[in-house]
Amino acid sequence: MAEKLIDQTCEGFVSLLASKAPIPGGGGAAALVGALGAALCSMAGNLTLGRKKYAAVEPDIRALLEKGERVQARLMELVDADAAAFEPLSRAYSIPKDDPGREAVLEEATKKACAAPMEMLEQCARAVELLEEMLEKGSVMLVSDVGCGAVCCKAAMECASLNVYINTKMLKDRVVAEALERRTDELLNEYGARASKIAAAVTAQLREG
Repeated sequence: MAEKLIDQTCEGFVSLLASKAPIPGGGGAAALVGALGAALCSMAGNLTLGRKKYAAVEPDIRALLEKGERVQARLMELVDADAAAFEPLSRAYSIPKDDPGREAVLEEATKKACAAPMEMLEQCARAVELLEEMLEKGSVMLVSDVGCGAVCCKAAMECASLNVYINTKMLKDRVVAEALERRTDELLNEYGARASKIAAAVTAQLREG
C-alpha cells in the first residue's frame, strides 16, 4: 500500500482490518492497541503537569512523558513494519513446493515475520513500567486512564505473542524458535501480571467506599 496503515483514519483502519485485505491483521492491531495504552499513560501525565499538588513530581512526570512518546511512536511504526513483513512471507508460501529453494526462503521470511511482534512485546513491557510509575505519581483523577492503558498493553502483548507463536510453529530451526518463544513467555508472564496488578489497583481505588 502506498499510504501507511498508521496514517489511515480510525474508520479506514477498522474497515481495512475487517476486509479481505491481508493487512492489517492481528499484528497491526496489536501494535495499535499497544500505542493506545502508551498514549493513555501520556494523557495522564499531561493532565498532571501544572497542578500545584503534583509540583514535586513534575520532573518525573516530564521524564515519563518523554519515554512514553518514544514507546508510542515506535509502536505506531510497528503497525506498518508488521505489514511489511507479511508480503515476503506470503510470497514464500506461494513458491511451488517442488522448488528446491522454497524451504530456505520460507524459513528466512518466517524468522523476519517474528521481528515486529517481538518488538511489540518489548515496547509494551516498557509502557507497563511507565504506567506503574504514572499510577504512583500522576493525578488521582486520571487513575482510570492509567488502568485502561495497562489493560490495553496487556491485550496488545497477548495479541503479539500469538503472532510470534504462529510463526515459530513453522520454523525448522528449533533453537531459534524456542529462544523466541522463551523470551515471549518471559515478557508475557512478567509484564502481563504487572499490567493486571495496575488494573486491579485502579479498580480497588475506584471501588473504595
